[in-house]
Amino acid sequence: MKNDRHNGILYKNIDNRSLSIIVFSLIFAWILSFPFEGQILYSLTEMFQIEPHRMVFGAIISHFAGLFLCGFFVKNIQAAKKTMFLSILLCILGSFVYFSKPGAPWQLTLILISFIAGICVAAWGFFLKKFTPKNERIKTTADVLIYSNIIMIVLDMATVYISAYVGLSLSIAILALALLFVAKLPTVEANTEHQELPNDTKNAVSITKPLLLLYLFIVIITINSGLMYQVMNPAFSHLEWLTSWYWAIPYIVALYIMRNLSRERNRTYILYIGITMIGFSFITFAILDKSWQSYLVVDTLMLGACGIYDLFWWSILGEMLDFDENPAKVFGIGLSANVLGVLLGGVIGNVINGAGRDISTMLLALGVVCVTFTILPLLHKYLSEILSDHAYLTMVLSTPQEKREMAVKNLIELGGLTEREEEIVELLLAGKTYKTIGSELYISENTVKTHVKKIYSKLNIRNRTELINLMLEQHSAMRKESK
Repeated sequence: MKNDRHNGILYKNIDNRSLSIIVFSLIFAWILSFPFEGQILYSLTEMFQIEPHRMVFGAIISHFAGLFLCGFFVKNIQAAKKTMFLSILLCILGSFVYFSKPGAPWQLTLILISFIAGICVAAWGFFLKKFTPKNERIKTTADVLIYSNIIMIVLDMATVYISAYVGLSLSIAILALALLFVAKLPTVEANTEHQELPNDTKNAVSITKPLLLLYLFIVIITINSGLMYQVMNPAFSHLEWLTSWYWAIPYIVALYIMRNLSRERNRTYILYIGITMIGFSFITFAILDKSWQSYLVVDTLMLGACGIYDLFWWSILGEMLDFDENPAKVFGIGLSANVLGVLLGGVIGNVINGAGRDISTMLLALGVVCVTFTILPLLHKYLSEILSDHAYLTMVLSTPQEKREMAVKNLIELGGLTEREEEIVELLLAGKTYKTIGSELYISENTVKTHVKKIYSKLNIRNRTELINLMLEQHSAMRKESK
């Protein structure tokens, strides 16, 4: 009875969404601080004068495998909870291995706990889908990334300023807390905060092509993150007093700003700003010295951009969970792209770092930036077709209905559109797919495509994104006239 009363007091003010955020933040903080190129791991290898790269790359490959494979054997939320509980318990036990002297068990254990951690992260997708409503997942993903990085900073500072063993002990305590909270995650809820989409809605929308393109995009852009880990960070290793706490600050600030940005702000342009920031970070890294002032410039540009993009694809993946019965598969495979990009960038960066050529790093990074600029418009097009109301893709739905209708009328007059074309424009701006438009207007999908081509030709635009921007321009012009 006493234990029940104590548990009631501890958890009574925590709703299910907050509980899921706490669980993931604690788990992810441990991953960032230890197995995934964490400060604790590097400090332990430095303490015993061990070359860390083989261990690090083995852990990344293993983590990738865990993320990618989880959805193939974790099929429901009950299995997800059991998997997370067992995973955390095994990670706690595995962490104790590093209090012993280094040897073969270190490498084997790191591979094992990295794989298990990947499974745990992917399995959390069930709880993200269940407890966070559609269009709110951008806030939940921002919260878990912010909180986990704050905890990571605390663990890193304890590791650097006290000892690696203190950092390791605290990280185990973090996992123990996660174990307590994950035990309280409900798997059956009478009044679920988020209801699944009807089956006909799921079947009407295919996410295969957008997900594949998003996967490619994430892999390419996160090559720069791998370069950062293997080239940038070692170059400033002599500034440990600064890097131990400032490293993730720009990332957290960027996440906070993007999380709280008004929906009236067009985040699409911010994505292009983020790509530009990545390019400038590598340029400044190549031309500036390795002083603390240079570090502040390079790290602020790079990690600020990482914050913008991490929230972009984490939240996109979060919204895509509604289109598949197994969220662990979508979430895990999607995030595995991030790990794969870091792995590729790390391998390339390790080679470049050995040669000591900063200019090679800059040229490769700029090449990645150019490819990203090419892919982004196409990615935006496909994602907009299934997630028209996502904060990063469009701000049409934040425009008041009456003003939006007036802006659409101006568009119709501007292009001399027919009545049928007017109907299609309204449905396009509502985010409907060609298939859905066809079913609502009782015409074939090919007929819809023909009408859309004519509409784009009349308005002198190329895609739905430009149609949305044109509508917003009309709305902006109307606001200026009213003033």
